[in-house]
Amino acid sequence: MTEVIRTAGLTKCYGDTPVVDHLDLEVRGGDLFGFLGPNGSGKTTTIRMLLGLVHPTGGSIELLGQPMPKQAHSALAQVGTLVEGPAFYPAMSGRRNLGMFDAAGANGSRRTRPARIDDALERVGLSHVGRKPVKAYSLGMRQRLGLAAALIRKPKLLVLDEPTNGLDPQGIHEIRSLFVELVQDGTTVFLSSHLLAEIELICTRAAMLANGRLVAQDSMERLLAPTGRLLLDTLDPIEAESVIRSLVHGATVERTGEHLLVSVNGMPPEQVNAALVGAGVRVRELVRQRRTLEDAFLGLTGDSGDAAR
Repeated sequence: MTEVIRTAGLTKCYGDTPVVDHLDLEVRGGDLFGFLGPNGSGKTTTIRMLLGLVHPTGGSIELLGQPMPKQAHSALAQVGTLVEGPAFYPAMSGRRNLGMFDAAGANGSRRTRPARIDDALERVGLSHVGRKPVKAYSLGMRQRLGLAAALIRKPKLLVLDEPTNGLDPQGIHEIRSLFVELVQDGTTVFLSSHLLAEIELICTRAAMLANGRLVAQDSMERLLAPTGRLLLDTLDPIEAESVIRSLVHGATVERTGEHLLVSVNGMPPEQVNAALVGAGVRVRELVRQRRTLEDAFLGLTGDSGDAAR
């Protein structure tokens, strides 16, 4: 698929300290792409370089197939952004702010502007605000208005830095659903967050950053692949362990109360379950263990969150 973001050896140093260190990103058209890492890992600096707000120390950037920052004018016309919180005129309504934002851009028809503003406000759940000034908005409402500004020109690429900041759980759910709809409509979404569980729920691909270095970049399916072990919940943990050890040569069993974590050397879980039930073990649950993004991240970086160098 066509790459909409590509970096090669992207580096940013302040003095002798690398904040982003030889980063190779690949975001494909149609991705709902999660850009992950703890606070201070270099995510926002990377985004600012992608958008031409900060010049890299080394490496190269292509945005929608165009070199950055050389072709920033034409590339950014097709990109919607929300970086480090939205800024608006506080005494004006959200609608009027969006009108001024749209008028400042190139190739925006004045005739269709009201319809575009209405559509953007509706998509982010702000169609009810009317003439209410932005200074009366909550933090979550301001964040929604920032998303509306990013969407008003129906961009090919949406670049978002912590877009659910300030939203309540219902608002987070609504915005997640919006991202999925946007991708279905043909917009590629690049979503930066330190909230791994949030990315895990909706993204199709992800990259993980630690101390400015890329530690993983793959599909969510591969990042969250089963570990090869089984999780067993049973009222008969001692008997279950005995059955498993007799069933599988070299099986490993970690038992904590009524919960067992077992490695059965690739034996299908249904076969294990049949043996347990046949031996009279009361099985409440038997499932393949799957990693969370947090598991994957810590497995790659260690508890410190530092990338291996």
